[in-house]
Amino acid sequence: MLFVLLCLCLQATGLHAFSVSTTTSTVMVNENSGADMTCSFSGDFGATPRVEWKFRDLKGTVSFIYFDGQVTTPFKERFTQYNGGLRISKTVRSDTGDYLCEVSTNGGFASTSIKLTVIVPPAVPVSRIPNSVTTGSNVRMTCFDPEGSPPSTYQWYKDNTPLPEDPSKFPNFKNMTYKMNIQNGNLEFPSVAKTDQGQYFCEASNGKGPAQRGQPVLMQVRDLNTGGIAAGVIVALLAIAALIFGLWYANKKGYLPKMSESKPKTAVYTQPRQTYDEDDGEFKQKSSFVV
Repeated sequence: MLFVLLCLCLQATGLHAFSVSTTTSTVMVNENSGADMTCSFSGDFGATPRVEWKFRDLKGTVSFIYFDGQVTTPFKERFTQYNGGLRISKTVRSDTGDYLCEVSTNGGFASTSIKLTVIVPPAVPVSRIPNSVTTGSNVRMTCFDPEGSPPSTYQWYKDNTPLPEDPSKFPNFKNMTYKMNIQNGNLEFPSVAKTDQGQYFCEASNGKGPAQRGQPVLMQVRDLNTGGIAAGVIVALLAIAALIFGLWYANKKGYLPKMSESKPKTAVYTQPRQTYDEDDGEFKQKSSFVV
């Protein structure tokens, strides 16, 4: 009754309630099957409004599907626009995203959004687990399922035992200080300890097929080899001392060239000067030559 009164008021005032709606706001289909998305609009748009379809993928990139009366090139093979909706003949996983139906006319515009999820079971996840680490170091393990749709969530196992997301809440795991993100698959140890040593693997699941597990990997946690580091420092100091002694000994025995011997000798010639010879009673010139 309220809706009828509203329509009557709009008609009386000359205003228009442009609206677009869908009966398929959320669509989930298996990969390689068909999908239909509906789009209807109010009569205020008139008999021939402009209808456009857009696609926004999971990365946020927007592309035109139906524009200026025809399906655009990337979508021609599998997409068909019909009166009241959009059909995909054979879905692929990259079709997952949001579909926007936009309707416009002179003086009016409205749109609606449809979320399509193409279902793909999880694949065997790709994981990175180190074989050997040292105590106290920061260690991050990663796990990723490149195919699952909707995106997989992740569970980590140690020695075939599932790790709780918050270890502080479980007595058997209270000594472990890891951080696990079930959404992105990361398992991080801010300061790994000897108790963290064990065999690890991750599991990917999205509820659309059997969960898939990665290959188990044994992570060994070793103490920092302080004795080896100290020995290396001592060896380096001994090598430096031996080099210094060798240079000193070679210089002492004369094996190294002396700086004074390498200098070229220079001759110094002084201008002649006059001296008085008392025996002869006259002035004579003397010159000197120094090497």
